[in-house]
Amino acid sequence: MRPGFAQPVSLSSGVKEVSQERPSHLTTVKEIILENFMSYEYARIPLREGLNLIVGPNGAGKSSVLLAISVALGQAYTERSRKLSDLIRRGKEIARVSLVFDNSAKAGHRPIPYSKSDTFMLSRYLRRDGSYWFEADYKEIDKSEVVRLLREFGINPDNLLIIMHQGMIEELGAVTPQERLRMVEEAVGFSAYRQRILLAEQELSGLVGEESSLLQLIDNANQALEYWKQVYDRYQEKRKQVEHRDLLSKELLWSTEAKLSKALQGAEEKITSKTRALEDLKSQQAEVTADAEQTHQTLLDKQVELRKLYYALIRAESEKAKDESARDAYRSIKDDMAGLSSTIDELLARGGDKSGKRLKDLAEYVEKKGEAAEEDAKRRKGELDREVSSLQPEITRTEELIKRAIDSYISFRVKAEVLTYRIRVTESDLHDLERSAKEYRSELDKLVPDLENAGARMETVRQPYEVSEELKLVSAHIQKMQDVPDDAEKIYNDYSGNIEELKVKLAKLQENKKSMLVELGSRKEVWKKAMEDLVEAVDPAYQAVLSAADASGFIKLEQADAIEDAGFDLYVGFRGGAPSTLDPFTQSGGERSVALMAFLLSLQARIVSPLRALDEFDIHMDPKNREAMFKMILSQMKQREASQYIVITPSILTVFDKSAHVITVQAVHGGSEVKELK
Repeated sequence: MRPGFAQPVSLSSGVKEVSQERPSHLTTVKEIILENFMSYEYARIPLREGLNLIVGPNGAGKSSVLLAISVALGQAYTERSRKLSDLIRRGKEIARVSLVFDNSAKAGHRPIPYSKSDTFMLSRYLRRDGSYWFEADYKEIDKSEVVRLLREFGINPDNLLIIMHQGMIEELGAVTPQERLRMVEEAVGFSAYRQRILLAEQELSGLVGEESSLLQLIDNANQALEYWKQVYDRYQEKRKQVEHRDLLSKELLWSTEAKLSKALQGAEEKITSKTRALEDLKSQQAEVTADAEQTHQTLLDKQVELRKLYYALIRAESEKAKDESARDAYRSIKDDMAGLSSTIDELLARGGDKSGKRLKDLAEYVEKKGEAAEEDAKRRKGELDREVSSLQPEITRTEELIKRAIDSYISFRVKAEVLTYRIRVTESDLHDLERSAKEYRSELDKLVPDLENAGARMETVRQPYEVSEELKLVSAHIQKMQDVPDDAEKIYNDYSGNIEELKVKLAKLQENKKSMLVELGSRKEVWKKAMEDLVEAVDPAYQAVLSAADASGFIKLEQADAIEDAGFDLYVGFRGGAPSTLDPFTQSGGERSVALMAFLLSLQARIVSPLRALDEFDIHMDPKNREAMFKMILSQMKQREASQYIVITPSILTVFDKSAHVITVQAVHGGSEVKELK
């Protein structure tokens, strides 16, 4: 604990034990600096000790000031936004909130002793990407350092009794009495004592459990001495079986190694054989493929030759047909001329003219030509018949060669496909063999550490499954004796001496438990007395504030005998009505606000935090009650030195005090501006 801050509560009994844990030297905030924060582009807001009143119209940015203080003090969740990045001014990427604390020396001590300056600046930076960090006097620090520093001053920004944001007066009214009590304990500096009581209860619970365990152990020890003799006898048998099991485990390892090595050797031999077979198949495939290509080329050549023969045969047949047509034509002419010859002879016998002579000559000429043409046709027919006769066997021979070439080509292709299939099968077999060999090697590699630990090689002719079966039987026998501990012999030998030792330990534990029960009872009584004293001290102030609002009521400590269930209940009645428990259903919003403000103001003299802040607590109050509450705030402020109050309100107040420091906030051109009233 640094000098100048609150010291831990003493553990000795007595009322002073729960006196408030107050820092011996408090500090206040001298200035708030806002940069790109919400509606503020840049603002410096000076603060003073006592009451700082922030006023201005709705929407001007008043609540943003308190929100900035909470963010700088480490709050991660706010009532305005679930993400800190949403608090950055529109269009900006980074925002900064800084609190400048008064660190001037008081009575020779600085509130923050490791800072030698009269001011201490705590800053928090917010980035649009959601990241943030803290700086203390421009040096980056961890959030835990911020929390520790604030705890030394009694400042917790999440405690509604210290910082109450806009609309949270209703939240304070909705908490359970137990939560309200814990909130008050923290605010007035009593929470550490509660934690020590709860810790003592945990320790006592541990002692009770240990006592029960010891009693059970002693009882078991008295009953189990004979039992452990029987266990020891079984332990001897178990030890023999364990030795046999270890020997079998070693044999199983070496048997497995021998089997895997043999399997690996066989796989490697098969791999060699398959590799050779694969090479031979690929060689055959290459030869058959070459033969198939050669046969295919021969087939193509013979097909070309056959087409040529067919073309020659067609040409010869065509020539024969032409010659036959010519012969038929000459025969027809000859027959015609024969019929004309007798006519011409008759014409000449009657003394025909020269025309008859010429016709006679023409008929003879045609007859001679016809005979010559017929002779020539006979000759050509013989030649063509011989040519056709020679082509037909050649065609037949070529067709036979083509058929044989096709058969050979198909045979080669079939052989090639068969070889391809056999290669694929062989490659698959080879792959399987290689995978098996790899698995055997992997299994052998896994066995290496165990084999090295097993020691010298053990020769065995048994297969692993044979050894494994015997090992299962021995392990099952050992399993039946699994309840026999390995230290059964020692336990048996030590049991009788341990019983007395346990009794001595039990007596000492019971004495400690008795002392702790007395101590815990005393602490609870002290805590109860302190809480009752607190109620007794603040209840008059609570009633006084209520009376100013024409109301009555009281504060009651409920279930004070049970620290976990204890709570503060608030009772209030208005306009002469009997006080009833404050809850969200019985009273109106304004009445609840008055009662909660009365409770809050009644605690002010006890709250250890130098900083307190309220934002629009009066939103549900009528003008009369609002004026009454502000009078009470001024009164409390004057009674508490070195305290700093920040009160935010949009209301126009008629109750002012020269000691109040008034700051106005106005909305100007899309931003917020502050002005200090001197």
